[in-house]
Amino acid sequence: MSTTALNTQIATFASGCFWGTEHIFLKHFPPSEKKGIIKTTVGYTGGKVDATNPSYKLVCSGTTDHAESVKIEFDPTIISYADLVEFFYRTHDPTTVNRQGGDIGTQYRSAIFTHDSDQEVIAKRVTEEVQARHFTPTGKKIVTRIMPAGQWWDAEDYHQLYLFKNPHGYQCPTHRLHW
Repeated sequence: MSTTALNTQIATFASGCFWGTEHIFLKHFPPSEKKGIIKTTVGYTGGKVDATNPSYKLVCSGTTDHAESVKIEFDPTIISYADLVEFFYRTHDPTTVNRQGGDIGTQYRSAIFTHDSDQEVIAKRVTEEVQARHFTPTGKKIVTRIMPAGQWWDAEDYHQLYLFKNPHGYQCPTHRLHW
């Protein structure tokens, strides 16, 4: 597993507008309550190799192919990577291509960016389990891309913890618990 200081690990997810993705993870796993998430950062990843240090405006243009993403530093002794992957699936619609609610474009795709082979195996296993339990019975198919994490760029400061700083700001309606 990808480890950082104090034996924490990194998980990276894209599930539509990163404001809502970050908000729902922190709402359910607040760092102050020691539920496993240490900190989050919103940013851009998963796009064209030559699209370096992109701005929000450039990512939204669709020319970079980067996804609005959330990088989560977590303590695996408190919450497992598998639990975070399942929570990711609970909090958006992983059956729509390049879209969450009214937000449309490659930057809003559903993706799991894995940091090592263990995360890849776990992400694929949990995806199969979630597909069988929650989507096959309804005739829907998960389209989430599972791919190795690449270069990461932090989003501009005003995007970090946006919905905590702007509680009445826009939040995609798909960012809620679906089960």
